[in-house]
Amino acid sequence: MNAPDNHGPLAGVRIIDCTHVILGPYCTQHLADLGADVIKIESPEGDVMRHVGPKRHAGMAPVFLHLNRNKRSVVFDLKRPDAQQALHRLCAAADVFAVNMRTDALQRMGVDYASLAKVNPRLVYVSMLGFSQRGPYAAEAAFDDLIQAAVALPSIIAQSTGDIPRYVPTAVCDRAVGLYAMGMITAALYARERTGRGQKVDVPMFETMAQNVLGDHMWGHTFVPPEGEFGYQRLMGAERRPYATKDGHLCILLYTDAQWQSFFARFGQPELVRTDPRFRDIAARTRHINEIYAMVAAEIAKYTQAEVRTRLDGAGITFFPVHTFESLVADPHLNKIGFFREDDHPTEGRIVTMGVPSEWSDTAPSIRRMAPRLGEHTTEVLSEAGFDRATIDALVASGAAVQASS
Repeated sequence: MNAPDNHGPLAGVRIIDCTHVILGPYCTQHLADLGADVIKIESPEGDVMRHVGPKRHAGMAPVFLHLNRNKRSVVFDLKRPDAQQALHRLCAAADVFAVNMRTDALQRMGVDYASLAKVNPRLVYVSMLGFSQRGPYAAEAAFDDLIQAAVALPSIIAQSTGDIPRYVPTAVCDRAVGLYAMGMITAALYARERTGRGQKVDVPMFETMAQNVLGDHMWGHTFVPPEGEFGYQRLMGAERRPYATKDGHLCILLYTDAQWQSFFARFGQPELVRTDPRFRDIAARTRHINEIYAMVAAEIAKYTQAEVRTRLDGAGITFFPVHTFESLVADPHLNKIGFFREDDHPTEGRIVTMGVPSEWSDTAPSIRRMAPRLGEHTTEVLSEAGFDRATIDALVASGAAVQASS
C-alpha cells in the first residue's frame, strides 16, 4: 500500500517508538493512525509478537500485523555504541520517544531520559513501565497476566463466579494502559506547545490498573472508617451473566426503575416490582442483585431469542445477542460501516484489517501503510535524518543497523 498524503490530527509529529509486545505498540498504533510518523525501533531479532501465531512469512504474525500498521521499521543493535549514536541523531529531530523497556536496560543502552534530553530538550519521553519507580517494585518486570494478578482481577473473577481464579482472556491491562499512555503523550505534546519544554512521563501499569479496578470496587472502603465491604455488588454478582434462551444467549441490561417495571410488565408479573421490597429502588436492587438476576434468568429461559426480542420491542430495554468470534466478524453493523476491510499487504497478500474506531469531521485519521517487515525502512529513515550513503552502509555492514532485503 502506498502511503497517501497524511492529513491526520497528528500529522507532522514524529515518534521514535522503542516499544514491543502489546502495551507500547497498541499505544503507538493509535498515534500512527492519527497521523504521527511512528518509527518503530527493533532489535535484530524483532518484536517478539512478530513470531507468535500463524503466518505466511517469518516475522509477520497476526497480532503484530494488527498492532503496527502506519509505522516504519528501523533495526538497530542498541548494544553497540554506533547504533546508540544513530538513535540519538534520530531523537534530535523527534517529538516523542516512547519506550516500554526497564530503566536499567535503557541506561545501559544510553537511551534513558537524561541522555536523550541533552540531545533534544523539547523531546517528550514517555516510559511505559510495570510499576512506579518510587516504590519497592520499581525494578520488577511486568506482563499482562502479572498485572491482572497484581490488581486482583483473577480473584474478582473467582469470587463472582465461584470458580477458580482466572485471567481475563484478552490482554486487558496492556490495552487499557496503552490507551492511557496515548492520552498522556498527546497531553504532554500539548503542554510542550504551551511551554516550549519537553519532559519525562512515566505510565506504570500497576498503578493505572489499580485505579481502574478499585474505581469500581473500593466501594464501602472509600470511606474512613469503611461503610461496607469491597466490591460493587452488581458487577460482582454470580448471576451477572448473559441469559440463556431456548436457542442461545442474550445480554439484557435492566437498570432503571422504568426498565424493571417494563420488563416484568412484558413478562406477566407487573405486580412484582410494585410489591416486592427488593425492587423498591436501585439501592435495594443492588443489595439483592443475585436473587433478582436469577428471577430474570428463569423467565428468559422459557423463550427463544426471537420471542424475547418481540416481548422487549419498544420497552426501552437494551439487549444484544452474545457474539462468538465468527459472528462478531460477520456483524451487520460493523460491516455496514466498513469496519473490516481486506487489504493487500506488500508481502503477506490479502489480509483483514480493522478500521480506525473514531470518526472526524476534519483531519480524519487514515490507514496509510501496512505493518512493516523487520528493518524495512532503516535506510529510508536514516537518509531522511541526514546520514550519507557511506555511513548507512557502514552501520549495516557492522551489524549496528539492519536493512530488510528488497
